[in-house]
Amino acid sequence: MGFVLATADDLVQAVDGKLGETVPTNTMFVFVAAVLVLFMQAGFAMLEIGFSRAKNAGTGVAKILTNLSIAAICYWAVGFAFAFGSADVLGISSSILGSNGFFLQFSGNGAEAFPVMGVSDATVEAKWLFQFAFCAVSLAIVWGSTLERIKYSAYVIYAIVFAAVIYPIGSHWVFGGGWLQAGDTPLMPTGMQDFAGSTAVHLIGATGAFAALLLLGPRRGKYGPDGKPRAIPGHSMPLVGLGTIILFVGWFGFNPGSTLGIGDTRLAEVGVVTLLGCAGGIIGAFVATQLRQKTIDIGMVANGAIAGLVAITAPSGYVELWAGPIIGFVAGLIVVAGVIAIDKKIDDPVGATSAHGLAGIWGTIACGIFTAPRLAQYNAFGDPDGGLLYSGEFTQLIAQAVGVVVAFAFVFAMSYGTFALIRATIGLRVSDEDEEAGLDIVEHGMYGYPEQFIPQSDFGGPMGGPPEGPAHAPRGAAVPRPGEVTA
Repeated sequence: MGFVLATADDLVQAVDGKLGETVPTNTMFVFVAAVLVLFMQAGFAMLEIGFSRAKNAGTGVAKILTNLSIAAICYWAVGFAFAFGSADVLGISSSILGSNGFFLQFSGNGAEAFPVMGVSDATVEAKWLFQFAFCAVSLAIVWGSTLERIKYSAYVIYAIVFAAVIYPIGSHWVFGGGWLQAGDTPLMPTGMQDFAGSTAVHLIGATGAFAALLLLGPRRGKYGPDGKPRAIPGHSMPLVGLGTIILFVGWFGFNPGSTLGIGDTRLAEVGVVTLLGCAGGIIGAFVATQLRQKTIDIGMVANGAIAGLVAITAPSGYVELWAGPIIGFVAGLIVVAGVIAIDKKIDDPVGATSAHGLAGIWGTIACGIFTAPRLAQYNAFGDPDGGLLYSGEFTQLIAQAVGVVVAFAFVFAMSYGTFALIRATIGLRVSDEDEEAGLDIVEHGMYGYPEQFIPQSDFGGPMGGPPEGPAHAPRGAAVPRPGEVTA
């Protein structure tokens, strides 16, 4: 996250004294930014539902709601304290793990309890809501990749571990005041820069998804006898488009909101560079899909927008406006190449490992290239001489690379271990029969689109619907033709 340089005494004095009258204004700003980020859950829902087949459309609604509920309880209880708390616990340095603020009960004032956010005098509750929304976004990224074959119970268990432990510790290291951000260690002589979460939110979520996919395996029918991937189209590209636009709007809470105060008028500059990054991502994906696929792939262009937004998230508070379209354009190229390459071996229906993972890595690395000295000094993290283009030195670039590797390794190890334990106990994946019938009817006892699957005679009135299927077909299941991947 991005913050103004100030001493702890300055912060306490500002909150208690002459700047105290800004508390309501800044609280309202952070609250509104949090609501915009929370609205992104609707974007994830529409995106995932659109990329799903019709028989799995309804489960996306329940998963998004569960995602929010679990993240809220776990982040309130322990996650926020681990991510932003100041005090040491059990002899562990606060550079590794925070411990102030369990259940939002904390010692000292807000600036002392959560120092990395102390430059804003918005209330702690507003800051908690904002950071919780980030946690929920990161968790939502995990599940898009596991569409159509993961058990709901496995989803719930991992969500608890992720929201309570994995995300809080990973984000603490990167932008919660932890050792990667603070620097001043042999491994990290200068601090890592991540203004709003290319690594701390997006790469962490994508890494959890990657770990799940390695253990979960592809959907039935995804790969032919020759091992080549087969397209399993989602049922609604309009929903994918709607979800992408909702995510785009929510990002203006994500990045500008990370200033944590309306008095920091740089929020408008951050908003402009966010828009330019998104535009660059769309254009990059447009060019790449034309070159690689000889067409304008709708899903690829949507992922180009998301990749551009993900990539500009870390640099949004560190780079000049001209760098935004460049960073986004490269992300658009990366996401198309990444989706095509990953699809050859790993079944990721929404392309999250590419759009949030590869683009998140690029956005984080981009800080080491494009960070402007004036903004590095303003935010007080990283090399004050800026990135490679300005300083001619690799100092910041190395710090960014180390941060990416450490964050990935920690989240992957924790996530893979959690999913492996789930698979060894309750199981990670539904049965072949349940997958064929669709998760809507198997997990929830109802369909998202009942008229497409329930015979007309089962309705109470003349609502229409398909005729009765063969007697051997599972109730409500789509009946495939030989060699067909069902929708």
